[in-house]
Amino acid sequence: MSRQRRAIPRGLRRGITLRMLAPNAVTAMALCFGLTGVRYGISGEWERAVLSILFAGVLDGLDGRIARLLRGESRFGAELDSLSDSIAFGVAPALILYLWSLHAMPKFGWIFALAHALSCALRLARFNANIDVDVQPHKSAGFLTGVPAPAGAGLAFVPLYLWLVSGQEIFRAWYVVAPWTAFCAFLMISNIATYSWSALRLRKRIRLEAIAVAGLMAALLVTDPWLTLLILCAGYIALIPFGMLSYAKVRRQRDAAAAVIDPA
Repeated sequence: MSRQRRAIPRGLRRGITLRMLAPNAVTAMALCFGLTGVRYGISGEWERAVLSILFAGVLDGLDGRIARLLRGESRFGAELDSLSDSIAFGVAPALILYLWSLHAMPKFGWIFALAHALSCALRLARFNANIDVDVQPHKSAGFLTGVPAPAGAGLAFVPLYLWLVSGQEIFRAWYVVAPWTAFCAFLMISNIATYSWSALRLRKRIRLEAIAVAGLMAALLVTDPWLTLLILCAGYIALIPFGMLSYAKVRRQRDAAAAVIDPA
């Protein structure tokens, strides 16, 4: 028995420390909010369903920062985060969109819903597979590969935002929702370079204006959340071509520097 006890690594005997517990608890909360969105979707409470997914996105953005702040990063936390993202931003939005609109599509409505969930899972699997890879051109330049899972879920709900803002049933029609769902699924698994927070740079002379715009957007989000979300989604989509151009510029600069260092 003593030999078996000594064979167990010291870190495993201690279990999960308190500083590791906090970020993992936030990740678990994000997972629960994602599943709660499905519950509201089943009962037809679409506003609460979408808000549950969006709040899961907020929590997803906090857990990593809390882990770095507390130095509580762990392999367990990384695996839990991927599982939470796959359910909260892949499975849950797919089910909500199917219950809201895609179920009316003859034969193939469920296929489009599956496309979103599968694309989210594939994106997360690609991220996990590359997490220990030394050479990651997009990441090293401060960019992301494709649209991240929370943003993909938020973009997939654009027809639902339009429906909530206007009340027009055209935005709920499956022939509008299905192509948009497929487009968002493609963005998640694509290799296009998208901006990350570290890639965004503001000029000093407009930083105060940017802070003012952020404050006003926060107030608008409380006053009219669906219109604000539409504006944010439109802005995000508009930034994608600029992200691709910015990364192409960074890549050209790297190639030129490599050619100077090694002419051969």
